[in-house]
Amino acid sequence: MMDFCRKHVKADCEELLSRFRRTQSVRFEIFSGIWREMKFASIFYGTLLHEKRPFTRLVLDTAYCYFLPPFSFQIRVGGLYLLYSLYHSQGAGPLEQIRFALKDWEDVKKFEKDAVDAQHFDVVFILHKLLSCKAILFTAMPTMLIFTKERKVERSELCEDFVERAARPQELVNADLLEELTNIHKLYENMKISVALQAESSLNLIRTDLPSQLRSSVMDFHNWQQTRQNSVDEEEDSAEGTSSQMEASRRAQLLASIKSKAFGEAAETCKSRRHRQVEVDVPVSEAESPHTPGHSRIIKQSLRSRTTENIHISGELWKEALSCTTICTNMSRLDSMCEEKPKKSKRFKWK
Repeated sequence: MMDFCRKHVKADCEELLSRFRRTQSVRFEIFSGIWREMKFASIFYGTLLHEKRPFTRLVLDTAYCYFLPPFSFQIRVGGLYLLYSLYHSQGAGPLEQIRFALKDWEDVKKFEKDAVDAQHFDVVFILHKLLSCKAILFTAMPTMLIFTKERKVERSELCEDFVERAARPQELVNADLLEELTNIHKLYENMKISVALQAESSLNLIRTDLPSQLRSSVMDFHNWQQTRQNSVDEEEDSAEGTSSQMEASRRAQLLASIKSKAFGEAAETCKSRRHRQVEVDVPVSEAESPHTPGHSRIIKQSLRSRTTENIHISGELWKEALSCTTICTNMSRLDSMCEEKPKKSKRFKWK
């Protein structure tokens, strides 16, 4: 039962996070508005009493995956808000805790540091709120280990729209690296100048403004990546528009073909003509037979007449066949007479 619900729960969570991603915001107020609009708290409605805790465990484990890498920062923020909202909306009692694996705690602390540096204090508040109300259960594994029979484990595919794009240049060339590179470059420049003065040569062996040039190159790459992503999104929107137009035209053609087939078929009989009798093609032999005018009763021919019409036998065989038919008819009449029940005599009643 839980395996059947897993796919649908994942689809609902991805729909909520997709709407949150389109807002391009990390505010909890925006997320709560989408939550109320979708009436996502009703995901726990309709579960039986013995199914509340397993289903709650399934929903929390599914939402926990979106709080971890390799998803983007905004999707991870939405995953944190989703865990907080699901924890306080569950119907199980006592409340089911959120399992945090110890191997993922370093990613959680790094996520908290990034939120503090970016001054997203509502993200930090929600995380600390979960820790203070003891909603997090620190475990060795993210899911419970159960000794069951071996079965093929279905690997859930990651949504490509939620995964953060590869940005290795931005990760490598950060503020700390540029500051360190500037200091090293100044020392190297001073050493080169001293060597040049001693050698009394005017060789220009130093590339000036190396950190600033490196930073500008990384920014150019980032801007190119953003413009490329926007162009891809516009192409997808245009493709969706053309596909919807093609689908509408295909539907219109299908309706037109159905209508043409319907009008091309024979029309039904008019209601005013349904009481009239259907004309029947009567054979010539039956048409010549006398019948009462106004009645369409068909008179069947006898066995002897039908035999004479259909069988053509010449000579003595014809007489023998006729005698056989008469004998058969007489025998059938005798059998029918014998089968008739004798009439019961009426009892004499004394008056």
